[in-house]
Amino acid sequence: MEEYFNSYSSVFKFAALVVAVVATLILITSLLNKYLFRKKRMSWAHDLTPAFNFAQRLLNALWIVLGLIAISFIFVDEGKYGLLNENFKLVLYLGVLSVLTIVLASTLNLWFKKAIDRKIQDEEDPTNYKFIRYVAVFGVYVTGILLGLLAFPTLHGVAQTALGGAGVIALVVGISSQEALANLIGGMFIIAFKPFRVGDVIAIDNTKTGTVIDITLRHTVIRTWQNRRVIIPNSIINKEKLENFSLDEQKCCEYVVVGISYDSDVDLAKKILREECEKHPFILDNRTEEEKKEGQPIVRVALIEFGESSVNLRAWAWAETYGKSIALKRDVFETVKKRFDSEGIEIPFPYRTLVMKGGEQANTKANK
Repeated sequence: MEEYFNSYSSVFKFAALVVAVVATLILITSLLNKYLFRKKRMSWAHDLTPAFNFAQRLLNALWIVLGLIAISFIFVDEGKYGLLNENFKLVLYLGVLSVLTIVLASTLNLWFKKAIDRKIQDEEDPTNYKFIRYVAVFGVYVTGILLGLLAFPTLHGVAQTALGGAGVIALVVGISSQEALANLIGGMFIIAFKPFRVGDVIAIDNTKTGTVIDITLRHTVIRTWQNRRVIIPNSIINKEKLENFSLDEQKCCEYVVVGISYDSDVDLAKKILREECEKHPFILDNRTEEEKKEGQPIVRVALIEFGESSVNLRAWAWAETYGKSIALKRDVFETVKKRFDSEGIEIPFPYRTLVMKGGEQANTKANK
C-alpha cells in the first residue's frame, strides 16, 4: 500500500491541490458576495436584487466544473491534454463572461433605479430614465450573448457581423417578430414625442382611465382607480385616442349635472348647487381678474336642458387635478341631495301612463 501511494503521490498531491484551490475560490466568492451586499445595502437599500446571489451560485458551479476538468487530466492520455485544455479555457471564458454580464446588467439596473428615485423626489419627469434603463440592460445582455458566440469557431461570422454595427439590426429583425418590433418602435415614439409620461393620468378611448406607472420596451403599464394594472402593448396604445389630464395644465373642469322636477324652484336649486360646489375644499377659483371685479360667482350654474321628466342644471366646477375633480363631483352629489330634500326640491324619476283594458287609465310612478 505504501508503495502504491509513493507511486501516485504526485497524482494525489495534484488532486488535493485542485480541491484546495476550488474550496478557496468558493470561500472567496462567498466573502466577496457578502461584502458587496453590505455595500449595496448602504447605497440601494430600496432594491436588493437576487442577481448577486445568482452570480455567486454560477461562480461556485464554475469553480467546481473547472476543478473536475483539471482533475480529469489525471485519467486521460497525454494526447487528449490539448482537448481538455481547450475545454477548460472555453468553460472559464463563458463562466466569467456570464458573471460579468449579470453583474454589469444588475449594476446598471440599480443605478437607473436610484436615478429615477432622485428624479421623482425632485419632482422631475423620470420617463426617459425608465425607458433607457430597459434599453441599457437589454443591450448588456445582447452584447454578452454575442461575445459568448465568439467562443465557438462556427459562429464567429454571426457574432462579428452583429458586433460590427449594422448586423445588430439585422439580427434583431431576424429573431424578433413583427409585433415585438412594432412595440419597441412604439415605445421609442412615446419617449420621443411624449404624448404622456410616467405619472400622467390618461384615459384611453374613454374606456380605461388611470395613472401611467411604467413604459417598457414592449408595453405601457397603467394603474387604474381600482388599483389594478392594465398592461397595453406600445403598438396598440400608439393607435388609441388618448385624453391626457396631466399634460400642460392639470386643472380640470368637472360638469356637475343635476335634474329637478318641473314644479321645483329653479332659482333655489341653482343657488343650492352653487353653494355646495363653492364650499367644497377642492374647488378652484378659475375666474379672471375681470370676472372677479364684475362679481361673477366662483361656480357658474345654468339650466342646460328640458328633459322628459326633469329640468337639468349644470355646474362648472374647477379643481386642481382630475382626481380632485372626480372627488368633488362625488361629494357634491351627496350634499346636494340632502339640501334638496330639506328645501323641498324634488329630484324626479320617470312617470309612465298605463292604458288598461276597458279604457281605464292609471298614472303610476315606475322606474325605467
